[in-house]
Amino acid sequence: MELKYVIAGAGATGGSIGAFLAADGRNVAFLARGAQLEAFLKKGISMRHTAKGDFTVSPVKAMTMEAYQERPDVIFVCVKSYSLEDVIKFVKRTGCSETVVIPILNIYGTGERMQKELPSVTVTDGCIYVAAHVSAPGEITHGGDIFRVVYGLRPGQSTTEAVMEKLSQVKRDLDHAGVSGEYTDHVRRDTFRKFMYTSPMAAAGEYYHARAGAFQEEGKPRETFIAMDRELLNLSKAMGLDVPEDMVEVNLAILAGLSPEAGTSMQLDIAKGRQSEISELVYAVEDMAAAYGVEMPVYHQVIKELKARGLK
Repeated sequence: MELKYVIAGAGATGGSIGAFLAADGRNVAFLARGAQLEAFLKKGISMRHTAKGDFTVSPVKAMTMEAYQERPDVIFVCVKSYSLEDVIKFVKRTGCSETVVIPILNIYGTGERMQKELPSVTVTDGCIYVAAHVSAPGEITHGGDIFRVVYGLRPGQSTTEAVMEKLSQVKRDLDHAGVSGEYTDHVRRDTFRKFMYTSPMAAAGEYYHARAGAFQEEGKPRETFIAMDRELLNLSKAMGLDVPEDMVEVNLAILAGLSPEAGTSMQLDIAKGRQSEISELVYAVEDMAAAYGVEMPVYHQVIKELKARGLK
């Protein structure tokens, strides 16, 4: 089965997925804008320091959301949370009953929220493990070899046989392209596991104005990350998620494999004065903790300081 892929948000994560799939001969359309779109159209997309080495895919199919007029099979949603409404409008216009939407945002529970507004398509939940950044228009640089896409249907979510076959084909295509595609029957647990990395890393990284190297060695940044991760582990238990007890150690191992210069997209957005995901990625943890009656004092301390700096 040949699937028609759309990458909604061709930045570091979406661009990486699309580049690997396109390099493997898959039908991929990149939805982008500004300098990124201009670079794609002029010279394609270039990948640097990946597990497959450096490579360029050219030409590529790239356009704005408004210009896309086809009927996609699979839409990878790789935008920031504040751009979700644009993607939802796009899916309503282009999707059908057999369209699969795979959101891989850093925000926990995105797929479930999107599904409420998109009842006619199948929206999974998902997440991605990759250290990447846009190093220049049309160029994406990786900061480690890890590259995994995890996705799956939520408990009780039903769909058709045709959609299930597409979900299976996505895994086969990702694996063949050099991305670890992981379909999971426990997507709420597995996306929370990713959240246990991205949320404290973004929060503590901004709190200390630090990158991965500061968390790879002993000191206050590392201690804070560990404490926040343990608080999230307690929250996961209150939520009824079967998150492994060694998840803190797993996340420290992920950290150890990153380039010392690797940071988070939230930090980069804040540093450049752009809108960030701090509300959904960090501040929302206090709401989740309150809903489940879990005390999270380190998170509270970090959030209080970040809000005092006027970050929103």
